[in-house]
Amino acid sequence: MDITARRPGPSVQEVFAGDINPAPDVLRAESPAQGQSSADVSAERYFSKDWHDREVEKVWRKCWQLAARVEHIPNVGDHVVYDIVHDSLIVIRTAPDEVRAYVNSCLHRGTMLRTEGGCVNQLRCPFHGWTWKLDGTLSIIPGQWDFPHVNKDAMRLPEAKVGIWGGFVFVNFDPDCEPLESYLENLPEHFASFNLEDRYVAAHVAKIMPCNWKLAMEAFVEAYHVSIAHPQVMGYYGDTNTQYDVWPEVRHVSRMISVQGVPSPSLKGIPAERTIEEMRRDVPFFAGRPIVVGEGETARGKLAERAREKISRSIGRDMSALSDSESLDLIEYTLFPNMVPWGGQALPITYRFRPNGDDPESSIMEIMFLFSKAPDGSHPAPAKMTMLGPDQNWSDAPELGSAAMVADQDTDNLMRIQKGLRASRKPGVTLARYQESRIRHFHETLDAYLSA
Repeated sequence: MDITARRPGPSVQEVFAGDINPAPDVLRAESPAQGQSSADVSAERYFSKDWHDREVEKVWRKCWQLAARVEHIPNVGDHVVYDIVHDSLIVIRTAPDEVRAYVNSCLHRGTMLRTEGGCVNQLRCPFHGWTWKLDGTLSIIPGQWDFPHVNKDAMRLPEAKVGIWGGFVFVNFDPDCEPLESYLENLPEHFASFNLEDRYVAAHVAKIMPCNWKLAMEAFVEAYHVSIAHPQVMGYYGDTNTQYDVWPEVRHVSRMISVQGVPSPSLKGIPAERTIEEMRRDVPFFAGRPIVVGEGETARGKLAERAREKISRSIGRDMSALSDSESLDLIEYTLFPNMVPWGGQALPITYRFRPNGDDPESSIMEIMFLFSKAPDGSHPAPAKMTMLGPDQNWSDAPELGSAAMVADQDTDNLMRIQKGLRASRKPGVTLARYQESRIRHFHETLDAYLSA
């Protein structure tokens, strides 16, 4: 699978200095190369149990993955439980400046030490009482007289690797993995001005999705489907103006920037007042006093002006220097395999996608809102995750606001895609050369890991 070369997009510094409006020639999809199959990505990877098992061994046990936020574990003994397929970790603060991730299994007979997060001063098995200190050393064996063959010093809790970036806690099960710093590639540079470490989880909602985890993620990393799946946004969302970036030699990171405050190029003659009216209808952030477009002004410019005012008030800082792009646009990155963090200030979202246990045809999708802390660093307690039930919609979580409607529309389509791939007689899916280039890039990296 190749990634077609194209005219490079602007640098991140150029992007955030002003507006985004790619030239039409950038948006044209190229024809498949001679001899290339029309099936770019195999269908079996979305439902095959064998494929799923290979991902467990070659991806989930080899790659860095988001496990928590630091504000979830601010104090010594605070911890969360991170589960991925058959594996489980206790991600715990063991000292003011230290976070560890212990394999969540008693070394006596395998009982899970913790089933939920909280705060503890030791890790005690609920079955027989074997107990470990926070530093991972075994401290208590009830009835120790009956275990003369056990060397307590050799019974430390096994650990996964831990790394921290931007307030996110990452884990890796592979003891020989590359450092998180190099795994992140260009992501820290691109996010340097977004200060993710100065944010906290203000909302956290999860739902079991009726599809493979890759399908769920793919629905949120391209704008090609927007005009059909989300027609309500076309008056203020420049769908085919979306810029997609895949960089040479960058394996784990890709980006798209979707323009807001302008109508879709497919709509002709849309007045500025309609763009503003429809954006205010769907995005409560722009509610309040009327937004009036004067002579020589644009809807996008006036919406960005209102956004800067609102952002400044909400975080208690002067954000008048924000570009229109940082204020309005959807600046979305992907970190392989399953994290989708957003930059800018317009909609501070992070997505996470995981298999739902050992089932290759369902997944867990999470939406987190990361709001800025107060200037003194204080913030409310991080939101606990709301797990929606099978009969609930994303719109049943009011904390998600307008993002819930889009997620519900995509969920309905994802169920159709999962079933349709099972029914299809075509060996795979066919991807656009440009608008779905991030999906191509993702699967190229996935194939590389599976063949390693």
